Amino acid sequence: MIVYRRDVPLRTEDIVRVFQASGIRRPIDDAERIGRMFAQSSLVLSAWDGERLVGVCRALTDFSYCCYLSDLAVDRACQHQGIGRELVERCRALLGDEVSVILLSAPEAMNFYPRLGFEPVDNGFIVRRAR
Repeated sequence: MIVYRRDVPLRTEDIVRVFQASGIRRPIDDAERIGRMFAQSSLVLSAWDGERLVGVCRALTDFSYCCYLSDLAVDRACQHQGIGRELVERCRALLGDEVSVILLSAPEAMNFYPRLGFEPVDNGFIVRRAR
């Protein structure tokens, strides 16, 4: 049975393992940076199979108007079980209906997010990180 938790401290090595096992592209060879990413987030949801972290959802939000869903990763061995969907639904439930949720999708996930109620936008801009 998968158990979901909110804002519990996560070990950086567990996050890195989930990122590696999920296929998401993150700076997994820079554990300090991964640690900072999660330490500075305003909302972190996690999915657990017993003591094993199998999914994470990380967001930056003001809980009033907007939310950037920065990371959604589920271990490939646990994908297609609804864990990613559940993490996003729990995130949206915590935010309520006054908050817009925005994200940048990996090319492989472009078909996933519309199934969760997300719609594409064409009025955004980005300054890409240098590293």
